[in-house]
Amino acid sequence: MRQILFSGVIGLFLSLMGTPLLIKLLAKKGYGQYIRDDGPRGHQGKRGTPTMGGIAFILATLIAYALTKVLTSSQPTFSGILVLFLTAGMGLVGFLDDYIKIVKQRSLGLRAKAKMAGQLIVGVAFAVLSLNFADQRGQTPASDRLSFTQDFGWSLGPVIFVIWALFMILAMSNGVNLTDGLDGLATGASVMVFGAYTFIGVWQHQESCADPLTSGPGCYEVRDPLDLAVVASALMGACFGFLWWNTSPAKIFMGDTGSLALGGALAGLAICSRTEFLLALLGGLFVLITMSVVIQVGSFRLTGKRVFRMAPLQHHFELKGWTEVLVVVRFWIIQGMCVIVGLGVFYAAWVASK
Repeated sequence: MRQILFSGVIGLFLSLMGTPLLIKLLAKKGYGQYIRDDGPRGHQGKRGTPTMGGIAFILATLIAYALTKVLTSSQPTFSGILVLFLTAGMGLVGFLDDYIKIVKQRSLGLRAKAKMAGQLIVGVAFAVLSLNFADQRGQTPASDRLSFTQDFGWSLGPVIFVIWALFMILAMSNGVNLTDGLDGLATGASVMVFGAYTFIGVWQHQESCADPLTSGPGCYEVRDPLDLAVVASALMGACFGFLWWNTSPAKIFMGDTGSLALGGALAGLAICSRTEFLLALLGGLFVLITMSVVIQVGSFRLTGKRVFRMAPLQHHFELKGWTEVLVVVRFWIIQGMCVIVGLGVFYAAWVASK
């Protein structure tokens, strides 16, 4: 369990100390955020705030994981490395998008096809690799079966599994991206979900089918649950450190670099921990905000009318007169409730299986 403590503390320290250095570097180069003219008026004052802050917590997470392995003399696992690969790979796609936005000073970065191609390449690579590298028990980092708190149903087969994994990765990446519209909103919400996955990894490790003492009913067929908890803890700590600088008034934004990386990390943790559908509960705020966009677009195309004053949902409440901080705090409360419900369902499912 020392690994979890070390990775969280190291990730927090590196992000907390490294982010202001990144702010100075980005400000010196003039890499500031481009703000849409059709957004809430209060956001125009944020124009020029350094962006691409996701670089800070991505690097902090990778270094924290590596240092933890060195300090504890433990071996990295394929599950942990694959989740980090997905995180960094999606972050790279987001970085290219952010960089083009900044250099060309336009709200659109990568062309839609190029951005989608990048996400598909990273997502397919993760999905294919996750079905390989079986351990001595024949367990691979991912399973080609659907999962809620554990695997259920029939085998999907490798092709359908890759499509399903891609859907999860794209959905979560874009969900976090849509949520990242107010200072600290996406970062704080992500901290809570990574905290939940730290707990889930520890619990699955203690109730693993690989342990003869716990290999009875309700045990978890997860390849590397403890290492997934180490990765989740590193991400939680790194996001906590970044939140110090990202909360209102934000000194730096995570940009697509950060939002795509966080979405990829959440999807990767869900797939490798066999909690795919549970992620919809644990990350309920991201689902809610994504659905607000779907509803808004669908309603406008079908009826010509808008359901919300503006989508994503957080901007609707801004236009109703809520202050930015009020929206963020109340949405954090909603996300906290989602995590509590998700963990409650996870525990209840374990109790019912005994």
